[in-house]
Amino acid sequence: MESLKVIGQEKMGEFEFTGIEGGFGEGKKAMLARDIALVHSRLVKEINKLINNNRSRFKDGIDIIDLKQVISNNLFYEYGFTKAQWGNANHIYLLSERGYAKLLKIMDDDKAWDIYDELVDNYFNMRVAIKENKPAIVNQERLAIMKDNSATRRANILYKIAMATESTSSKEALLAKAAEVLTGEMTIPVMKVKYYSAGEVGKKLGIKAQKVGKIANRLGLKAEQPSQNKYGRWANSKSRYSDKEVPQWLYTDEGIKAVKKELEK
Repeated sequence: MESLKVIGQEKMGEFEFTGIEGGFGEGKKAMLARDIALVHSRLVKEINKLINNNRSRFKDGIDIIDLKQVISNNLFYEYGFTKAQWGNANHIYLLSERGYAKLLKIMDDDKAWDIYDELVDNYFNMRVAIKENKPAIVNQERLAIMKDNSATRRANILYKIAMATESTSSKEALLAKAAEVLTGEMTIPVMKVKYYSAGEVGKKLGIKAQKVGKIANRLGLKAEQPSQNKYGRWANSKSRYSDKEVPQWLYTDEGIKAVKKELEK
């Protein structure tokens, strides 16, 4: 078996998945069953079941590789898996282009073949350019990918700095710059964010507002007043007991998810 190499996140249209080379030959690309499930809007267990029910049709080392059988257990993070995901899975399947084509025959629907055409044209074709000794095509593709990745990293750094600053004007300027790096235009994308009170969060999760606040404090979800973060923001609201306004922490969907996750532990 050729040496496996994770080449980073690959993006094709709306799909994003773990790019992997090797295993089936030098420079040959492959796809995880997990990512195939993602692009086909199916559960991973459904894809694994299709493979397991037709396992004799897939040739080891040519169509398919079970990563749990060939790589060290402490390398799961390189392939985008958590320790729990890796440990609980019976198989972590990796498919070659040929193996993926066999899987599509089992799926046998129009959407599957449409997606296959797009993947072959925009993902697996990189190895064809290498095989046919067309370095100009390969270099052009790699330069484009490197340029996009560089822009994304710079925009991400600018966004993090913006979220850490307390100056509203500085924050807006940094966000505008981040947008320019990504889109070429000095604009700030308008994103509508819905906020929820502790009482509303409590109703969603079946607990009291006071418990929501205690969990948020324990997890450190609340930003320093009067700023905000991905979990929510501070706002002034009228006190129940007087005409005075008091600061209230409002939760975003991310904030609700964090509280819910803590409840489920």
